[in-house]
Amino acid sequence: MKNKELFAALKMLQKEKGISMDVLCEGIQRALVTAVKRDYNNKDIVFCELDPEAETMRVFVRKNVVSEISDPDEDILVEQAQKYKATAVPGDIIEIELETKEVSRIAADKGKHVIRQGIREAEHGRMREEIQSKNQEIVTAKVSRIDPETGDALIEIGKAQEFLSKSEQIPGEVLNPGDLIKVYIADVKDSTRRFPRATISRTHPGLVRRLFETEVPEIYDGTVEIKSVSREAGSRTKMAVYSADENVDAVGACIGPRGARVGKVVDLLGGEKIDIVKYSENPAEFIAAALAPADVVSVTVDESGEKSCKVIVPDMQLSLAIGNRGQNARLAAKLTGWKIDIKPESGKESPAIVLE
Repeated sequence: MKNKELFAALKMLQKEKGISMDVLCEGIQRALVTAVKRDYNNKDIVFCELDPEAETMRVFVRKNVVSEISDPDEDILVEQAQKYKATAVPGDIIEIELETKEVSRIAADKGKHVIRQGIREAEHGRMREEIQSKNQEIVTAKVSRIDPETGDALIEIGKAQEFLSKSEQIPGEVLNPGDLIKVYIADVKDSTRRFPRATISRTHPGLVRRLFETEVPEIYDGTVEIKSVSREAGSRTKMAVYSADENVDAVGACIGPRGARVGKVVDLLGGEKIDIVKYSENPAEFIAAALAPADVVSVTVDESGEKSCKVIVPDMQLSLAIGNRGQNARLAAKLTGWKIDIKPESGKESPAIVLE
């Protein structure tokens, strides 16, 4: 049957809310079928077809043609079936389109609820697509409210809302309602809710990686490659970069003129320190670079294949190489993937650290 008013409303929603006509029609079909099925004891015999181009809507039931009825909802006698299909015989399945009057009765009774539900489903579908498309990307989010007990923040990403747990917030930062922040969508999983459950983070190393991709054109166009990132959020990050182009200084490109590029990322992370080092295929060179700002005298790689090494540093640089509470060595080990045993050049019995 024709339903110009319905499709005019859908076209308006499509334009105003940016929801595709297919998604709108799918939501309304599902909702309308659910409503009509109640008149048939919720049997799966009700179907709906919407054609936005022809502006037509069909609501019909499928019934089994039988000689004797066992289920009044699903069965129809041959004599009655032949009113809809003259050649109907037992064993056939026929489609009985609901009359305009009957559909109008259902629409009058449940139509507004059905349409509202269909629109909600369509909007949820759009939000689902939007959040899934941003998986492992950074987005700008608005802080909606803060839970005073847990410290978890409810944030808005477009029209979707997600929780940024306290554990995923940068230690020491204070968020307030109305703040605009950069967050990293670390993972998106299907859930029992209407749209997927996203893991939102401000501590994930991926946030640093994506921020540099935004600030450094050479990373964005592939001239410079980020090989690895290790991070202790709120305190320090180490990032290894590389360029196959001999004329491009990968580290310099990330730092930028007068430190402008790395400075922008540092500001977005609330002052977190960032060490940018040059990646090398040579493990000894890479490990030595990763321990910056400490100088390294030598790196001896264990040939057993267990990715462990002994690093010798000047006596006066031992504490710098290890870092406060072992942080520098720990981040270097995470960055390189190597177990690092640091010892002083003098060989005296001094504090050493073994990390991986």
